Parts: sequence; structure tokens; C-alpha cells
Amino acid sequence: MSTNASTPTTREADQVKSDLKSAAKHAERSFIEAADQARDRLTEAAHRTEAAVREGMETLRAQSRAYTDTATAQFDDAQRYVVEKVKERPVTATLAGIGVGVLIGLLLSSRGDRR
Repeated sequence: MSTNASTPTTREADQVKSDLKSAAKHAERSFIEAADQARDRLTEAAHRTEAAVREGMETLRAQSRAYTDTATAQFDDAQRYVVEKVKERPVTATLAGIGVGVLIGLLLSSRGDRR
């Protein structure tokens, strides 16, 4: 009698074992699919981020060129203005230059005394 009783139990155990193997294979396939999808999404996000950074760098480069051009133009204008004023009044410009030099010298010499 024990042989008959163990046969259905053995069959049930074999069925459970088979079901578990099937479930494990299904879970493995699902995990692999999810990992592949995650990899694809991360790759796509990396490409989008790279493109955004590249675009930002190009914008920054263009803006810095514009600022450089503006600063150069303003410096040239200031230089022309100074040259014109020096040509108009060379003695005044020379005295102003000497005065500025004396002030700088005084400031530097007083700094040396504090040390």
C-alpha cells in the first residue's frame, strides 16, 4: 500500500519540480529582457545627455566669441580715445601720467612700511 501512496506523491513532486523549473526559466527570461531594456534606455539617455552637453558647449563658445569681440571693440575705442586726448594735450597727458606714477609709488612705498 505504501507503494501506491508514494506514486501519486512522487508524481505531484515531479510536477511541482517541473513547475518550479518552468517558473525559474520564465523569471530568468524576464530578468534578461528587463536588463536589456534598462541597458537600451541608459544608452539612449547617455546619447541624449552627450548631445545636450555638446550643444551647451557650442552655445557657450559662440557667446564667449561675442563677448570677446565686444570687449576687443571697446578696448580699441578706449585706446583711440586716449591717443586722441594725448595728441590734443600732450603736456596735460604727461603731467597726468607723472601724477599717477607718483601716486602708485606712494601707495607701494607705504605698503612696504607696513610689513
